[in-house]
Amino acid sequence: MERSVSRLLGEKGNDIWSISPGSSVFEAITIMAEKGVGALLVMEGDYLCGIISERDYTRKVILKGRASKDCRVSEIMTSRVICVDPEWRVEDCMSLMTEKRVRHLPVVKDNKVLGVLSIGDVVRSLIKQKSHMIEKLESYILGH
Repeated sequence: MERSVSRLLGEKGNDIWSISPGSSVFEAITIMAEKGVGALLVMEGDYLCGIISERDYTRKVILKGRASKDCRVSEIMTSRVICVDPEWRVEDCMSLMTEKRVRHLPVVKDNKVLGVLSIGDVVRSLIKQKSHMIEKLESYILGH
């Protein structure tokens, strides 16, 4: 049974943690730590203008000797955000994340952000799907 992104969002929830592009990177890292997430959507109102991740922070602030309190989110965010439609298959999300080397995928429909999938969400979903398939095959083989 193939699982859709919308079904996965329905199970995991569609909380969206975001920050504005003018906020400091320090604020972004603080929110990530408080919420236990590895990335935040960068939003101007309802408009998705980027994503900032822990990876952006380590590569574009720490390694360059910059100060997170003086650096703006807009300076280090990824502005070309890779998004998926809620009707996508979870397997396709895994392929896209692997190919593009991203760990977070905003789910967008009609320019509205519906939620975010992390690589962990996708892996857990695929494991659950495969486990269910194995159970069905074992039941079939055993004649139950």
